[in-house]
This record gives sequence, structure tokens and C-alpha cells, in this order.
Amino acid sequence: MRLIDSHCHLNYEGLAERQDEVLATARARGVAGFLNISTRQSEWNDVISVAERNDDVWATVGVHPHEADAHPDLGSAALVDAAAHPRVIAIGECGLDYYYDKSDRAAQREGFDAHIQAARESGLPLVVHTREAESDTAEMLEAAAKEGGVTGVLHCFTGSADLARKGLDLGFYVSLSGIVTFKNARDLQDTAKWLPADQMLVETDSPFLAPVPNRGKTCEPAFVADTAAFVAELRGEDLETLAETTTANFFRLFPKAAE
Repeated sequence: MRLIDSHCHLNYEGLAERQDEVLATARARGVAGFLNISTRQSEWNDVISVAERNDDVWATVGVHPHEADAHPDLGSAALVDAAAHPRVIAIGECGLDYYYDKSDRAAQREGFDAHIQAARESGLPLVVHTREAESDTAEMLEAAAKEGGVTGVLHCFTGSADLARKGLDLGFYVSLSGIVTFKNARDLQDTAKWLPADQMLVETDSPFLAPVPNRGKTCEPAFVADTAAFVAELRGEDLETLAETTTANFFRLFPKAAE
């Protein structure tokens, strides 16, 4: 079995202190690749350095919507410049989060727009975070798709079926995290059943959101195997087939990872 953890934070507390062990444990469970995500500009060099040390780790450059207020002058140029590094395969994570409102909403939209421009200029896909901001997220992605040259993934998806369909129609992928295994995630589980096989990814978002049967633990990339097994059973599919399909999807969405 060959899986990809399409979204993890290897430089976050809980994983950073034992990074080599975490990666080795995941590889032993069939995880053949890791996308190490940045959330603020000060992290970019450290996130990239992990990818430089490990052939099966790739990096992103981006600013999480929670950090928008702290990056008032971030424009697409800085993102495009950093994205030129050979180990950087995506722009993000970026997007809108109106649940916590840790940054001004206008600043979040401005920052998201800079990431969209950077994705278009660099030719790299977006890694999109959205929470309680479906209308604005859909509107901005629809405008981006209409202008062309933008694709990506709705990561750690917890939104409505309508948002999933909108993203899929625009050519975006939908990524399922450990949340799909939670007892109270019935709506998300229903969505997971009908997601097109060729537009679906799996992830951990580690060190957060450990899936069943690991609830209460620090989430690790190895646990993507548990999420994948749950989703496969939910969909009535063979785990090997789901692993093969989502891995192929990853390299199709992030072709720079195959270079």
C-alpha cells in the first residue's frame, strides 16, 4: 500500500521534536509522501529545509488566514519568489476562516487574493483552508477559476455538500482528514461516500485531529492510514484501491512533486 499524507505540519510542536521518528513510523505504515505545510512567512525556510533533507517530503509557502493581520504587506511577489524553490509544490495554506476571526475579514480576503494571484503566476495549485466562510470562499474561487490558471484542494474538508460540489465543479480536489472518522461527522461522511474518486485526497493535518482509533493522541502522518481505511470502508472500496487512487490524484494535482 502506498499513501500520501497531503497535509501535515512537521515543524509544529508535537512532531518537530521527533521528526525523524515520525517520518519513519509513517513510512512503515505505507506512507510514501508528505506535504509539509507552512502557515506564516517566518516558517517558510524551516518547512522547506525538511523537504530538502527528505526525498519524500515536499513543502508549501503560504500564510494561514489566522495570520493575515500579521502579514499586511504580503503580496503575490514574495510567494512566487519562494515558490521557485524546487521542493515547493503548492501555494498555501491560505483561505478564509470566519469561525475564529483571528484576523480581520477584509485582510483575510486580501491575503487570499494574493495567494490566488501567486498560484496563477507560479503555476502551482492552492491549498485552501475554509471555515464558516463558504459564500466568500466559493465566490473568490469561482472568480479565480473564471479568470483561469488556478486549481487546488479544499483541505481538511468540513464544509457543506454544496461547497464540495462547487469546488469539484471548479476543478478543485477535496481532502478528507481524521474528522471524517468522528461520530458527529455524519454529514461529512455522507459527502465522502459520493466524492469522485479522481478528485479526492486524504490527509492528517497533524499534529491536529487524530482519527479514530487514535483520538486523544498527538496526530501523526502515520494515522493517514487509519483515515484511508475508514473512508474505504465507508465507500465500500478496497483500501489498496483507495490508496492507489488518492496517491495518483496527489501527483496529478501537484505535478511538481513528480519532477
